[in-house]
Parts: sequence; structure tokens; C-alpha cells
Amino acid sequence: MTGERTFNWLNPFESVDLNIAGYSDGIKQWAIEHREAIQPFKVFFDGLIQGIERGFQATPPLVMVAIIVLIAWQAAGRKTAIYVAVALTILGFLSPDAWSLAMTTLAIVTASVILCVLIGLPLGIVAGKSDRFEAVLRPILDTMQTIPAFVYLVPVVMLIGIGNVSGVIVTIIFAMAPIIRLTSLGIRTVNPSVVEAARAFGASPSQIMFKVELPMAAPTIFAGLNQTIMLSLSMVVIASMISVRGLGNEVLRAMGRLDAGNAIVGGLGIVILAIVLDRITQGIGRSGRDRGHRNWWQGGPVGLVVNLFISRPN
Repeated sequence: MTGERTFNWLNPFESVDLNIAGYSDGIKQWAIEHREAIQPFKVFFDGLIQGIERGFQATPPLVMVAIIVLIAWQAAGRKTAIYVAVALTILGFLSPDAWSLAMTTLAIVTASVILCVLIGLPLGIVAGKSDRFEAVLRPILDTMQTIPAFVYLVPVVMLIGIGNVSGVIVTIIFAMAPIIRLTSLGIRTVNPSVVEAARAFGASPSQIMFKVELPMAAPTIFAGLNQTIMLSLSMVVIASMISVRGLGNEVLRAMGRLDAGNAIVGGLGIVILAIVLDRITQGIGRSGRDRGHRNWWQGGPVGLVVNLFISRPN
């Protein structure tokens, strides 16, 4: 019969068609038909993103710089605060629109990271406590980390449509794995003798979790948070292909027009934002030994205020 394929034992791949593309088209059609069912989630995500973005955009740039510098000082020390102040000043002077675009990107990254932490931290804790749950979760996380980002852009766009909400969802899928993995690792590496001692002194399971295990696992958990933030920022740039606003969209549009100047400005803005976020989150993850065995409120601007107004002898 004309057109009928004969099976070739030496090259079976051309002889067998499992019609995976056809099934995938079926999933796409299902997603289009059930788009209305996920509208409540879309409204929630959209409200969160717009709320954060309005807050960032409404704050005057110099006030925002001061807030971020104070956070950097508290989290990572005075040198990092000076570094962050210089970096943000350069970011603001890159172009008249650079600061506004950076705040939009920062709002999307912030929304993505908040949702990653809210979902990923409990999953990581459960995975750290249960070998069976971690065995189930591991292949899912492997898939989330290894599947190319462009592959799941399409089904998310089919379900949600283009825009910032789709960008946040694909960012969560891409960036949530590190915080789950490192939270699980941090819980598992807590010294069992310390946990046993807490149990022997009558601590309840919740007290052991919140006063022993999570504080001891904090440096590892914050390392996962740092990776999640960096992956979120990289994914926000990729997600500009589905009309996610911000610096990534500026780079994409400049590349389309072969406008090297604006592309470099957008790229520099992303690099500076990444460096600032990286330095702050690395500072948050410092151990007590790195802080000179002091609590967080004993240093930085909070420590300064405490020493000036509260600890001053009468």
C-alpha cells in the first residue's frame, strides 16, 4: 500500500510513531477549554503582583534606596550596605526608565520568591522528616530543574494567557526546587544528639522543630533561598517572551530592534539587581559564628538604635 511504513529492525525509531505530539495537542485543547476554572488563582496572583509593584513604584527612588541599604546593613554589615548603595545609584543613573523597570522586575521576583517559600519550605521540612516523601518528591524536583524553561511556557500560556501572572507561575516552577532540596538537607543534617537532648528535656515536637531544627538548619535554608532568588531573576528575563514587564522585556525588545545600547542598559540593570539581591541574601544566611556570636538585633541599624535609646544607662 502506498505510504505504509515497513518496520525496520535496524532503525525502529522511524517506524514507530507513538503520537506524543498529538496527545500533547489534546492537553493544550483541554487547557484552553478549562481556562475559566483557574481564574480565581489568576486573580490571586495578579492581586499579589500588582500590590507589590504598586508599593515599589509608589515609593520615591531615594527612599527605596535607603530602605534597601538599611536592609543590607542589617543583614550583611556596613561594607555590603555601602556596596549596595553604590550599585543602586549606578542602576538608577543607567537611564531615566531604568529604576521603574527594575522595580517592576523586583516586584515579580519578590512575588515569586514569597510563593516559593510558602510552598517550598513546608515541603522541604516534610521531605527532611520522611524518606518516603523525599523519594516521591525527588524525581518531580529533578524534572522541574532539568526540563527546559521554554517547554512549560507554552502550557502555562494556554491556561493563563500572557502577562505577569504567567511569568510568576513559570518562575515558581523553575525556582522552587532549591529551597525544597536545601531545606530538606538542612533538617537532615541537624545533629541528632541535640534533638535527643531537647526531647530529653521535655520539648514538644513543635518546640524541637522551631527552636532547635529550623535555627540549626537556617544557614542551609538561606542558601536555598539565595539560589531560589537567583533562579527567579534569571527566569523573569526568560519569561519576558510572554510579555512579562520589566528589565528582561526591555532587553528582549532592544534585541528585536538590534538596539545594542538599550540591550546593554537592560542587561546591566539585571546584573546589578542580581548582585544586590545575592549580597543581601548571603548576609541573611550568615551563621552565628560569622556574626561574632551576636544576635541579629545586636548589629546593624537596629543594634544602633537599641544601643542609643534602649541600652543607654540612666
